[in-house]
Amino acid sequence: MKLHHRRHRTRALMMEEVLIVIFILALLGLVFFIGTARGGWHFMGRQESDRIGCVNNLKQVGLAYRIWEGDNNDRYPIAVSVTNGGAMELVATGNVVAVFQCMSNELSTPKILACPADADHFAATNFLVDFSARNLSYFAGLDADDSQPQAVLSGDANLIVNGRPTPAGMVNLATSPAAWTKGRHGATGNVGFADGSVQSSIHQMGFVSAPGTIFSTNRVVVP
Repeated sequence: MKLHHRRHRTRALMMEEVLIVIFILALLGLVFFIGTARGGWHFMGRQESDRIGCVNNLKQVGLAYRIWEGDNNDRYPIAVSVTNGGAMELVATGNVVAVFQCMSNELSTPKILACPADADHFAATNFLVDFSARNLSYFAGLDADDSQPQAVLSGDANLIVNGRPTPAGMVNLATSPAAWTKGRHGATGNVGFADGSVQSSIHQMGFVSAPGTIFSTNRVVVP
């Protein structure tokens, strides 16, 4: 009887040890899974956070446009002469900096002109000292006016046309659609309109008969 009891006790101890080992392995596996998942969620969270930050920037830019045109006979800077405080002559040469610079009071801070996901441009501290295209993540629509609520005012400037990144200056989208590089928002872009709205995660833009295309503008000026 004593031998049987001893064997039973030994088996019980072995079973407990096996269960403990299984529990420890399961716990380690759970910790590893959570750590891996958190890494993925962190990446996706950062990407989504940058996209939302970009959308908010464009909304503020759109509001600045609306305030500015309200004080300038319902015309945007692109339609007002430099002598009257606008940027018409300068933007016609491809100078997009002038468009945002003349709205400095309405924009309040140049920080909103830098997309959080843009690694190639950085936010300026003010509009006066060394403010340049290096501080701009967004293009300006050249054909927008107050009578077109869905006219394109601004948007992510990392455009590509016919598979090639667009150079700085004026880009005519009348015949070829523009897309976006993968660098900021995964081959999509955010675009702000004259009515103050912002459309996010767009794949194409231009006067081309294609699904999801924006037809509101011919030309944009890229920093």
